[in-house]
Amino acid sequence: MSSDPPNWDFKDRDIAILTELADDPQLSSRELTTVLEDKYDIEVSHVTVSESIRRMRDEGVFREAIIPNEEYYIFALFEFKFNTEHFADHWRAAMEDIRADKHTLFFFLADGEYQWKTIMMFRDRQEVPKWIHDCYSKHGKVIENVRNSAVHNVLKFQTDPQIYEDLGKERSER
Repeated sequence: MSSDPPNWDFKDRDIAILTELADDPQLSSRELTTVLEDKYDIEVSHVTVSESIRRMRDEGVFREAIIPNEEYYIFALFEFKFNTEHFADHWRAAMEDIRADKHTLFFFLADGEYQWKTIMMFRDRQEVPKWIHDCYSKHGKVIENVRNSAVHNVLKFQTDPQIYEDLGKERSER
């Protein structure tokens, strides 16, 4: 995965493709061709649709990921506070281990005292304190405190197709 931001000039067709794939990721390029014509009055071949998807994927416009149904896992928000005395020598190993951990779904930096945050997935609640114990055992020099919150009743777990409308608005404002 490249760390460079995508370099993409969005066409109406691209925005419509992203919108429809967000709504139904299983649509084939042939089905998308029909939807583009019926819903957006965009006439293109399924080969063009397929090529657009491939080029956007290759450029990094979107990422594909397998996200399990939320009914199979419990989710937890972890926030990491650091021991600044040992941070310089040990932060990278801790960050790479957390990022590569099989439980990590989403890992990001944030402002404030707890600067690393993760959304993690576990099969049951007993795995959470075990994970924290193992993390302290391995990275206790750099991690001063892990604050965790159980995530109950996931009420939304999807990308809304309407988010892509903003891309068209931004393009027309330029």
